[in-house]
Amino acid sequence: MHAADYIVFFAYLAGVTLFGITFFRKSKTASQFTLGNRSIPAWVVMMSIFATYVSSISYLALPGSAFLSDWNAFVFSLSIPVAALVAVKFFVPLYRRINSPSAYTFLEQRFGPWARIYASASYFLTQLMRIGTILYLLSLTVHTIFGWDIRTVIIVTGLVVMIYSTLGGLQAVVWTDAIQGLVLIGGALASVIVILGGMPEGAGQVFSIAAENHKFSLGSFDLGLSRQTFWVVLVYGLFINLQNFGIDQNYVQRYIAARTDTDAKRAAFSGGMLYIPVSLLFLFIGTALFAFYHSGAAELPARFYDQGMSDGVFPYFIVHQLPPGITGLLISSIFAAGMSTISTSYNSSATVFLTDYYQRFFKREASDRQAMKVLYLSSFVISICGILIAIAMINVKSVLDTWWKLASVFSGGMLGLFLLGITTRRKNVAGAIAGVLSGLAIILWISISGVTSASRGEVPRFHTYLSIVFGTTAIFLVGFLFAILKSRKAKQSKKEEGQ
Repeated sequence: MHAADYIVFFAYLAGVTLFGITFFRKSKTASQFTLGNRSIPAWVVMMSIFATYVSSISYLALPGSAFLSDWNAFVFSLSIPVAALVAVKFFVPLYRRINSPSAYTFLEQRFGPWARIYASASYFLTQLMRIGTILYLLSLTVHTIFGWDIRTVIIVTGLVVMIYSTLGGLQAVVWTDAIQGLVLIGGALASVIVILGGMPEGAGQVFSIAAENHKFSLGSFDLGLSRQTFWVVLVYGLFINLQNFGIDQNYVQRYIAARTDTDAKRAAFSGGMLYIPVSLLFLFIGTALFAFYHSGAAELPARFYDQGMSDGVFPYFIVHQLPPGITGLLISSIFAAGMSTISTSYNSSATVFLTDYYQRFFKREASDRQAMKVLYLSSFVISICGILIAIAMINVKSVLDTWWKLASVFSGGMLGLFLLGITTRRKNVAGAIAGVLSGLAIILWISISGVTSASRGEVPRFHTYLSIVFGTTAIFLVGFLFAILKSRKAKQSKKEEGQ
């Protein structure tokens, strides 16, 4: 690390933090904190949605995955266009019409308070694991580069992001997201240029080495459900992305914060679609790094070829191969990816706590002063919980694989409940409850059986990614069946009364 790298890195951290804090005066009411007065430009909302997608999980784990194996992870991105189109057609208009800061108000309107609590609790679990995973990856990068203690970095980073996202509210989050989105794209492009320029036989050598080692493969097209095949990841991606666009507070809050319905639709679609080429760029970085070190252009310690160490390949390259100044830019871009997602999770989680718990069950007519106290306190508590989870993840092996599994389990199949709500007309509370119980049972069964099989060295019957697929499907089908039976029963009662 040269002086230029330190200057770039710390200037970025200080700049983002101070810029976020400048929104403090515009975030003194609950409405300003949670929705930014519904006056945020479409391009800023778009970049915020994109930056929420691109976390440190993408910036470090995707290159690590491609370095160690192939482009199977890109199949996840291939499902985004379908989810984005559905969002524009159905989800955005629905939430703009309901006009609530919480994504889960709709579920209460359809099925009662229990549905709102179930979905918001699932959301909290998912966000806490997301915060923990991202904080860990950020700390891993800093540890690799500076040698600083991982736990210290986790604590400091978590608290710094908490300060500016709490003081500046949603406007600070989305505007810093927009800046961070541009920084992370610039950093990724810079690294590709350096890698290609450093190949002994020219840029084409990357593609020849990658092709020889089957690095461009999208995975096996086998129809089995026990392994991470093309089809398993594609279906998993479709369900996760529909859940992101349809029921994730991080996205729904941005739909409502946009100035107009047209702005919200444009931002939702463009923000999701922008992730596709950028995720491809991250995977190409991993493949290019494999070719770079395989060509003999530089030496790489053997430990990075192990399953649990591949996430550190990109940080190692940044430290040892990039020129002065560019190293600082890349470190800043990695932090940009992580900080944007963490700040989003802090703000959205605090919004859910205020709207779905405090105002719903404790003080419906809370004053702005009371609401702001709740928002500040909940942001602090959420940040502390995320920091503790990050510390607990220090000894986890593959971060990308772990995150996908946890997201699949903790989401609790709440997408199924949402789909049931928008496709049926009757209230159907009994059917929704039966569906949720069925879905949770399936999710727990697949998850537990997967852990049991792994402990025995056996291949599980179903891959853990499929827990959200089967759980969501069960919730929807069971609930829909109840709705049909209820409708037939009502028709039969009317017939009997007419006779």
